[in-house]
Amino acid sequence: MNAAVLASSAHAVHPHKALNLSLWIVQVLLAAIFGLAGLMNTTRPLAELARNVDWATAYPVLVRFIGASELAGALGVVLPSLTRIQPRLTGLAAVGLLTVMVLASGYHVVRGEFGSLPITFALGGLAGFVAWGRYCGAPIDPR
Repeated sequence: MNAAVLASSAHAVHPHKALNLSLWIVQVLLAAIFGLAGLMNTTRPLAELARNVDWATAYPVLVRFIGASELAGALGVVLPSLTRIQPRLTGLAAVGLLTVMVLASGYHVVRGEFGSLPITFALGGLAGFVAWGRYCGAPIDPR
């Protein structure tokens, strides 16, 4: 290779770096969204949650379980990659969040709440992107 090719390639943005940056942005976004939702579902009084989720008082254990799952997913989608301790767990957490969104989509379809589907599809798609990216596209090496 000549020097001009080497010089131009040194300044080019590598697809791996762009993908890695995109994944980090989505991971932080998912952590914020699911962290806030999980915190709300685990700490707010059930009567207050029932204003938006009419079945919250009928299935309080389920509401708290969903909240704990959201919190675990929020932490799992960032911390393993950030600390580089078992970073493959980030992909697993993303699969967990995708599963939560698939189940939420099914719930909304059964109840005829089709207006909620774009949000669950978008969040599920972002979680799927992180799962793919951290397993295949731009995995993070452990320490």
